Amino acid sequence: MNTNALLAWLPPQHRRPMLQRLLIVWGVALLIGLATWNGNVAKGHPSAIDVSMVYAYAISTFIWLLTDVPRFAFKRLLHSPAPYYWPPALPAMLMLLVGIPLGYVLGTLVGDSYSGKSTWELWYLNRNRFLGLMVSALAISVAFVAYFSQRGKAESLANEVTQAQLMLLQSQLEPHMLFNTLAHLRALIGQDTARAHAMLDHLNDYLRTTLQATRLPMYQALHPLGDEFSRLGDYLSLMAIRMGPRMAFELDLPPALATASVPRFILQPLVENAIRHGLEPQVSGGRIEVQARAEGAQLLLTVRDNGSGISELALTDAARPLQADGAQTGPSWGLSHVRQRLHTLYGPRAGMHISPLPTGGTCVVLTLRFTTPTA
Repeated sequence: MNTNALLAWLPPQHRRPMLQRLLIVWGVALLIGLATWNGNVAKGHPSAIDVSMVYAYAISTFIWLLTDVPRFAFKRLLHSPAPYYWPPALPAMLMLLVGIPLGYVLGTLVGDSYSGKSTWELWYLNRNRFLGLMVSALAISVAFVAYFSQRGKAESLANEVTQAQLMLLQSQLEPHMLFNTLAHLRALIGQDTARAHAMLDHLNDYLRTTLQATRLPMYQALHPLGDEFSRLGDYLSLMAIRMGPRMAFELDLPPALATASVPRFILQPLVENAIRHGLEPQVSGGRIEVQARAEGAQLLLTVRDNGSGISELALTDAARPLQADGAQTGPSWGLSHVRQRLHTLYGPRAGMHISPLPTGGTCVVLTLRFTTPTA
C-alpha cells in the first residue's frame, strides 16, 4: 500500500505536511529518548537504551496521533475549517486536554509492555520522579502542539493577507471594466436592443457571482473550476460584445475537470492582462484561449493570447513579490499577484510559467495539484 492510499482520507495538500510533522516529532523523540537514558544512568537508575527509545517514540507518536489527526478526522465536530483545519480556541483546548493525557497513557502502556515493568509503580515508589516524568512529557507535548498551531495560524494569516490583496486587485480592475461596459451598454440601447439585452444579462451574472464570492469567509479560498470558467465566460462575453469583431475567445474545460478545486479568481487577473495589455493596444484586436488539462496528479490551466506580447521588463517584474501597499501597477501586477497566491496556498507544489509566443502574444500556464472538493 502506497502513502497516498494510506492517507486517502486526508486532504491531498495536507498529506506531505502531516508526514513532515511526524518526522519532526520522531526526531525530537530521539533526543528525548537519549536524554532520558542518560538521565537515568546519571541518577543511578540504569536502563537499556532501547527501553528509553520505545517509551519516547511510543508516547510522542500517540500524542501526535491524538492531537494532529483529529482536526482532520473530526473537522465538523471541532469546527476545523479548510484549508488549514485549525480549530477555534475552545475545541482545540478540549482536544489537547483529551489527546495529550490519553496519548501519554497509551504510549506508557506500550513502553511498559516492552520493558516488562510498570511505570505506574513509581507513584508508590517515587512520586516526585513520577510527577516529574508526567510534567515534562506534558510540557513537551504542549510545546509541540503550540508550535504547529502557531505555524498554521501564520500560514492562515498569510493567506488572508493574500486574499485581501485579491479583493484590492478586483476593486481596482472591476471599475475599469464596469464603467466601460456601462458606457457601451448605454450606446447599444438605442442602436442594437438584442445585443444590449445580451450584454446586460452577462453583466448581471458576472456581478452576482463576484459579489457572492467576495462575501465568503477568507478561509474558503478554493472553489470548483467549473465556477471559475463560468465567471470567465460572462466576463469574456461582455468584452466580446464591447470590442466586437476585434475580440474572439475560447474556453476549453473538459467535464471531468469541472469539480477540480482551484483558488477563487485565479484566472481573472491573467485574462484581464491579456485583454488590457495584449489585445486592446492592437487595432486588429486578437483572440484569447483558456484551457484546462490534467496530466497525472497535476492540473494545468493555460491562458493564451495572440496580442502584442509581454516585454522582458514585465517578465522580470512579474517574478518579484507583490508590494504590500498595492502600489505596483502595469502588466506585471496581476501576474505577481497570481504567483504570490499560488505560493501562499500551495508552496512549491504549484507554479506559474510565462512565455512569449513566437507568433506574437503570451502564454501563461498555472500548474496545481489536481484535487476535488472534500466533504
